[in-house]
Amino acid sequence: MPEERTGTAPPVLAIRDFSVSYFSRDREVRAVQHVDLELHPGEVVGLAGESGSGKSTLALGACRLLRPPAVITSGSVIYRGRRVREGGLDMLTLTARQLRALRWREIAIVFQSAMNALNPVLRISDQLTDVFDAHLPLLRDQKQDRAAGLMDMVGIPRARLRSYPHQLSGGMRQRVMIAMALAVEPEVVIMDEPTTGLDVVVQREILQHIVELREQLGFAVLFITHDLSLLLDISHRISVMYGGQLVEVGEVSEIQRRPAHPYTVGLLNSFPSVRGPRSAVKGIPGSPPDLGNPEPGCPFIARCGFAAPECCRVDMQLLSVPGSSPGHVTACPFVLPGAAQPKQLKPAGKPGARA
Repeated sequence: MPEERTGTAPPVLAIRDFSVSYFSRDREVRAVQHVDLELHPGEVVGLAGESGSGKSTLALGACRLLRPPAVITSGSVIYRGRRVREGGLDMLTLTARQLRALRWREIAIVFQSAMNALNPVLRISDQLTDVFDAHLPLLRDQKQDRAAGLMDMVGIPRARLRSYPHQLSGGMRQRVMIAMALAVEPEVVIMDEPTTGLDVVVQREILQHIVELREQLGFAVLFITHDLSLLLDISHRISVMYGGQLVEVGEVSEIQRRPAHPYTVGLLNSFPSVRGPRSAVKGIPGSPPDLGNPEPGCPFIARCGFAAPECCRVDMQLLSVPGSSPGHVTACPFVLPGAAQPKQLKPAGKPGARA
């Protein structure tokens, strides 16, 4: 786990009241609903949740990379980097030209599938050079030296610069994506499931590289994954997302030891511990909610062993958790940290049913 942050610097990226919907002729799917998220300089914030919870939509929407039928329906995304004017920039108001100058130079993204993100007909050297051409006025020899240095930094032999993406292993391709993201020294790096599909050994190597590079270069990271156990090792803070909304936010120690939302508890119980006595691993039964036809109240009702009639009237406002720091907040006002778990966490069915 990284060292605790110090100081009270303003967030380098502040997402406020952010909402995204996908529209069709007769249907609106509210993929992200009124999300607030902050990322401070040098910080690692983990964004956890199941597939379909809205994590990638949030990140891509904040960078204005979504395509129709996705529409940003509310919010602001304020970026305050060292190289921008005082007060920051609202990314939702920038022109296409301004966005092109800001992306990669200030905010870079490591996409989920490296094979799809890399151009299959260009050598790795050409793809790195494209990044330099767009943002840095370098001479040819300088670009070659910088590309070689990036390969050294992510642990890939320089000879691989002449390779095409299909000639690299999955782990190498993912490291190339990380090298491209860091090519022009951005202040924020968004990593969208960067280790998906890789074996556990390669995952660990890549995560170690990410931690070392962050400590060396000082960039902030928004790390998106469905694997909460991974975030416990590399993050300062964790935001848990479900049904397009944040349901809990807190420091890693608080999320791990005093989870305050039943969904967070379910995620923590869904992977085995490598230390201590063996215990049964419990998954979360049921399926995520239909965001095109949402039920009132908490979206986790149908899968929650604690569900009660009052849950239908929850407004999903994030409230401080009693006994925790002010930054530890939850959308569940009924289940306190340390509450006895239902004997079997099963879908509650109608609100009021208890395990």
